[in-house]
Amino acid sequence: MIRRLPLISTLVVVAAVALLVRLGVWQLSQAERKQALLARYAAAEKLPPVTWPTVPLKDGELPLFRHATAVCLRVVGQTAHGGENQSGEPGYVHILDCATGAEGPGLSVEVGWAKNPDVRVQWPGGLVSGIIVPDRRTRMRLVAASAPAGLEPSKTPDVSTVSPITPTIHRGYAATWFALALAALVIYWLAVVRRLREAKPVQ
Repeated sequence: MIRRLPLISTLVVVAAVALLVRLGVWQLSQAERKQALLARYAAAEKLPPVTWPTVPLKDGELPLFRHATAVCLRVVGQTAHGGENQSGEPGYVHILDCATGAEGPGLSVEVGWAKNPDVRVQWPGGLVSGIIVPDRRTRMRLVAASAPAGLEPSKTPDVSTVSPITPTIHRGYAATWFALALAALVIYWLAVVRRLREAKPVQ
């Protein structure tokens, strides 16, 4: 029977199944990594407040989801992107970039929320408290607990929303890849059985 197996088709199916299984295993590893990350963030929320780092940190050392205080010496830039207020109303969160000293790593502060993305925030800087969250542009930013005049406080950071892809979603992806691998094997086997039956001489 082995000699009758179509060589090229068999190699293609084996390669495809191996790839699908590998993708499934990778998704499971991502689920475990994400689960550990969320557990670390949840634990960080319960730790005592820290001061904003005065030196650059490696990615693994960032005090994400820690309550913290910082000092904005002067505002050097402003950006806005989609976000929510404390009531979950969609709008724009306003982020100010601050200088923290000649050798400091700088400070990114989400000072508050507004409906209008073009609001010019009237905040001179100074002492600010909040929660440190991940930031794609600056690696981390401080979400202020209170907002200056003209803005509302941003939505309080939630560990469960740190990434749209949760461990459960990763596991779902893994199940999909494994199911596709199994389906490929079943289809291949049925095709081989049919071919063998058609090739069997009629007696």
